[in-house]
Amino acid sequence: MDDLYDEFGNFIGEAEESEDESQNGVNGHDAYVYDDDADEDGAPNDLQLMEIDGSGDLPRQTSQANWKFAEDGPSNAVILHEDKQYYPTAQQVYGPDVETMVQEEDAQPLTQPIIAPVQQKKFAIQEADLPPVHFSRDFMTDLMNFPEQIRNIAFAGHLNHGKTALVDMLVLQTHDLNERLRKKTGRKRDEQLRYTDVHILERERGISIKAAPMSLVLEGTKGKSHLVNLMDTPGHVNFVDEVAASLRLVDGVVLVVDVVEGVQINTEQIIKYAVLEDLPLTLVVNKMDRLILELKLPPSDAYFKLKHVIEEVNTVIENTLPGQGEKRRLSPEKGNVAFASSSMGWCFTLSSFAQMYAEKHSTTTKPALVKSGESVHYQPYLDPTEFSKRLWGDIFFNPRRRSFTRKGTEERSKRAFVYFILEPIYKLFSHTISESPEDLKQTLATLGVHLKPSQYKTDAKVLLKSVCEQFFGGAEGIVDMVIEHVPSPLEGAKKKLDRYYTGPLDTKVALSIQECNQDGPLVVQITKLFNTADAASFYSFGRVMSGIAKAGQQVRVLGEGYTVDDEEDMSVSTISDTWIAESRYNIPTSGVPAGNWVLLSGIDNSIVKTATLVPPRLLDDEDAYIFKPIKHFTESVFKVAVEPINPSELPKMLDGLRKVNKSYPLITTKVEESGEHVILGTGELYMDCVLHDLRRLYSEMELKVSDPVTRFCETVVETSAIMCYALTPNKKNKITMVAEPLDDGIAQDIESGKVNIKDPIRKVGQFFEENYDWDKLASRSIWAFGPDEMGPNVLQDDTLPSQVDKKIVNTVRDTIRQGFSWGTREGPLCEEPIRNTRFKLTDLSLDASPIARGSGQIIPTARRTIYSSFLTASPRLLEPLYLVSMTGPADSVSALYTVLSRRRGHVLSDGPIAGTPLYSVKGLIPVIDSFGFETDVRIHTQGQAMLSLVFERWEVVPGDPLDKSVRVRPLEMANAQQTARDFVLKTRRRKGLSEDVSVGKFLEPELWKSLSTSGVLGG
Repeated sequence: MDDLYDEFGNFIGEAEESEDESQNGVNGHDAYVYDDDADEDGAPNDLQLMEIDGSGDLPRQTSQANWKFAEDGPSNAVILHEDKQYYPTAQQVYGPDVETMVQEEDAQPLTQPIIAPVQQKKFAIQEADLPPVHFSRDFMTDLMNFPEQIRNIAFAGHLNHGKTALVDMLVLQTHDLNERLRKKTGRKRDEQLRYTDVHILERERGISIKAAPMSLVLEGTKGKSHLVNLMDTPGHVNFVDEVAASLRLVDGVVLVVDVVEGVQINTEQIIKYAVLEDLPLTLVVNKMDRLILELKLPPSDAYFKLKHVIEEVNTVIENTLPGQGEKRRLSPEKGNVAFASSSMGWCFTLSSFAQMYAEKHSTTTKPALVKSGESVHYQPYLDPTEFSKRLWGDIFFNPRRRSFTRKGTEERSKRAFVYFILEPIYKLFSHTISESPEDLKQTLATLGVHLKPSQYKTDAKVLLKSVCEQFFGGAEGIVDMVIEHVPSPLEGAKKKLDRYYTGPLDTKVALSIQECNQDGPLVVQITKLFNTADAASFYSFGRVMSGIAKAGQQVRVLGEGYTVDDEEDMSVSTISDTWIAESRYNIPTSGVPAGNWVLLSGIDNSIVKTATLVPPRLLDDEDAYIFKPIKHFTESVFKVAVEPINPSELPKMLDGLRKVNKSYPLITTKVEESGEHVILGTGELYMDCVLHDLRRLYSEMELKVSDPVTRFCETVVETSAIMCYALTPNKKNKITMVAEPLDDGIAQDIESGKVNIKDPIRKVGQFFEENYDWDKLASRSIWAFGPDEMGPNVLQDDTLPSQVDKKIVNTVRDTIRQGFSWGTREGPLCEEPIRNTRFKLTDLSLDASPIARGSGQIIPTARRTIYSSFLTASPRLLEPLYLVSMTGPADSVSALYTVLSRRRGHVLSDGPIAGTPLYSVKGLIPVIDSFGFETDVRIHTQGQAMLSLVFERWEVVPGDPLDKSVRVRPLEMANAQQTARDFVLKTRRRKGLSEDVSVGKFLEPELWKSLSTSGVLGG
């Protein structure tokens, strides 16, 4: 027993095993300690035990989690509690690259999860799987190989005229969505399907914002199938850029017009654009049910209402291209007008309605003699083609004689359209609404319409829709109209090539495009970018002009600025995937041949608005050329400045701005001299959608948005008071110029492309000689349009060979052009573009040494001369005007007069819309005074008025912008003659420019001094 203790009484014998130790197999004072050396037999990362050594120090630790238990038994060292390590540290568990935080208190709010879940963002409605359809998708992809069987069309028209509803009708006819629709209950059952409205904003606001493509296999009345690629375009005037981008891809337009409202402002814009772009027009007179259920017009009056709407469209066509109206005339007897009620799900043309009669009343497909015993008689036969020719216009049907005449010869004679079409439709509606289910069942049976018993108990509108769908059948009438009057991609390729291709038309590539050749080199025209459902990237949408677009192909992406001489706007990318676009879903495909639309991924990085795709190398090493950028209906004149609330989020906002710029075709984003980021759009709703996308879809951040303002332009109203000159910095060259206003109409002709500076000098000169009576010398000495090739200003060389050496002048021609472009892009009044001004180069003194007249000397000097000649020619400020178009009841007209008068606007015309209780009013309002105007009018009219604001023209702002006697008082509106000065000073302050502008800043000091003393200029 004694040998168990030392001389000091300390226990040195073998310790008894405690109960805890025997259960756990570990000494109580032993700890879990980390060791980087695993046993030979032990696998890595095994949790083992290890003894702490006698020194009390922890062993070496690394990232390998190997634990072991000491075999030699416990150490006698005294281990402090805080030195023991029972568990591995966070660094040992997660590694040195992972940041770990330890907080003594729980500072995280309960609403915030400790580990935030990965959120799948979704900003668009998408089908989970490919929905079932009533045609074979393999058959559809086979049809894509036959361009003559394809039609590319766009549904276009004014807001709420039923374009999306018409597309829904075609979707329901081709897609099996009945099970989904049956599940809808309550209010959702009555909601419109809106299959092509997939953007979250479109669903919330109930209007189309983006153009949406669909590819459907549709049958005509003869049962032949065609592949119809259609585009559902927005109807709001602010989104006409989407319409312009869509019309570039199509071969024809289906114009949709509400029969009650008739031709509205956006309808007019679309007709003009389609006619000028030489696109075939077909017309759908929609919402026919409103004539019966709302206006309650008798059938004979309804005919005149329909005729009036069609003639309104023809009038716009004639006014756009005088003399060509007859060739492009729309008329039901020509087969290019259809009648529809998209809400009731029916449509027809004269031919399709005649076909219904033929099927009902003919017992043979052609005239036949039949013997019955000894008698011979004709079997009844109705020729639908001949019958349809008699169903429109002043052709009357006489029931007693059963004959058609130009004038009614009987008391009961009626127009054939009224007798055979309108009256039966009216009777169908009245019987369905008014009769009891038993009587209605018998009536419908005579028409071959058979409904389920449960359908007779439904709501009147639902019952009427069910009856009409069975009576009229599918949309074969519209399909026939499109197939007959819209050319196939094969027929339309030549027109696309002539109008939009910038390259020569005698190359192999051009020939392949013209023939819609699938075996030729790949050429794709991209006009639209659609963001993915999570808005992280973009799909490129375009038309395959030649070849076959396949995944994995390497292509050159040629931007709008690409030319053979300047290849900067070009990148090489690889197509990741190819799809057939169907709005809510995309059909993956191995390849899309020429003549079809295609959705591509993987090539969007370098595309901003439009692009042309070509292979890395063309046949015979031909040069690559692009398709022209899209020419839009209108201009972006509505302007806001944005900045992030948190300055550190500026890079995120810039990335968002880049994406928004891709998403909206007509938006412009730029950085002002003051550093503010400016967004230019078409109107309030447009800007609202842009800012929503910037905040939610593309950036997820809070923005500070300025009050809306507008773009201005600068112009002159007189010729320069003196010949203004400027010396180059080295004092060896002298440039002299004069500014004067251009003749009315020249600016519009340049912008519309009627005259092109790239054309030969003789051709450009001839245009000005014939149209504006310019003399030959002046018309053939035009150097440039500015600030770009289609800019509304002219630079003209007015020097004489007797005064200057033309050879030396031509050496600085390009540098003077650049100075002219720079000067007209940012004018001297408030750095806004110069417009409608002609600058004449009257004298040029140049140094003989080329190094003394380099671009660094000439360009800034030319700009100074531009500014000084401009400021001495009575400069004026131009502001944009909106054309106001209002449709509403008669008592809302006075409200528009009142609100317009408060905002410097005025009414141009007002009058009733024929056959309706509505009035149409047109007026003008300055854009800068239009903010909140629509809301103001809605308040004054209790929401009864529908307003559209469209950019109309530039107008001179009253007053002299250089009048220093004007005092701008804060919070006070300037009077009429002080408006220009008010705008200039406030714009300069906003841009961070000096308070005022003086011509002395740009003139040579000695010239300025002599002019000031002589009083030619007012100081």
